[in-house]
Amino acid sequence: MLAKRVGELPAGGAWIFEPKWDGFRALVFRDGDEILIQSRDEKSLNRYFPELLDPLRSELPTRSVLDGEIVVATGAGLDFEALQLRIHPAASRVKLLSREIPASIVFFDLLCEGSRDLRGEPFQSRRKELESLLSSAAPPIHLTPATYESNVASDWFRRFEGAGLDGVMAKPISGTYEPDKRVMLKIKHERDCDCVVAGFRWHKKGDGTAVGSLLLGLFDDSGALQHVGVCASFSDLKRRELAEYLAPYRTDALAAHPWKRWSGQEPATGEAGQRMPGGQSRWSHGKDLSWEPLRPELVVEVAYDHMQGSRFRHTAQFRRWRTDKKPGDCTYAQLEVVPPEELAAIFALGR
Repeated sequence: MLAKRVGELPAGGAWIFEPKWDGFRALVFRDGDEILIQSRDEKSLNRYFPELLDPLRSELPTRSVLDGEIVVATGAGLDFEALQLRIHPAASRVKLLSREIPASIVFFDLLCEGSRDLRGEPFQSRRKELESLLSSAAPPIHLTPATYESNVASDWFRRFEGAGLDGVMAKPISGTYEPDKRVMLKIKHERDCDCVVAGFRWHKKGDGTAVGSLLLGLFDDSGALQHVGVCASFSDLKRRELAEYLAPYRTDALAAHPWKRWSGQEPATGEAGQRMPGGQSRWSHGKDLSWEPLRPELVVEVAYDHMQGSRFRHTAQFRRWRTDKKPGDCTYAQLEVVPPEELAAIFALGR
């Protein structure tokens, strides 16, 4: 089941509110000793999180299906970059990381227990059964907090952002479980930021005629332009307009470009603490990440939800061009820093 993004919390009464976790969404199936941790794209995650298998066998009913989120929690909050490291092809590496940065799983829905298919039951009923089943669960198995009070949810939205949570979920009390439908609501953090546009990628269906995404940069304290992410999600018309708008800035763009060494003409190795805009990762899956440099003279205002380290956690959203702003003014100093909140404060009874 999916969620639709909205700008603010709905009024309480008809909703159950939960923190929005920032991890890997997963369905967990148990049938006797057999456990399947299934990803959003219906692939098994068992081999990447072996430390979860025995606890799931121990804590879950013999036959059951639960919906939840796999996270890596540290003293400073949720660490999505550490979670990404767990998706590694080498079994020895996975085994090592499972000890060094063990994962947890937070459950928020019960879809099946025994021979009962609970998807047609109201969420309020499913939640009560889930609470009963996990009442004595021990880490790394957790039950997400929930409240009927919108003022409590608003407090979570504010206080727990520093712990890496994504926002707040609102679920209809009487709602059934409807796969692939956006009947839940998600309220996420959003801020504005001015970035340098230092390059772009062609759209996969319009190479040479339509822009797929803009490559964004911010200057660090040393004056180096760091790649912080991309903004995308343009209409077809906007993609073609961008191709024309950016054309003049492609002239001699590579000559003095701050990312010249990542252009594909030189070895693609980033320096410590940096991430090359054309770099492959285990998440690329062979995608074409080649990019076109632009003279770093354009400034764009984008909306983002939060930072993960020195980069935007998710794709930023285009707001407007800032022709009134100098590229040199686009620094990390403009970003709002949210102090970390102890993650343990989210869990009741010390969980």
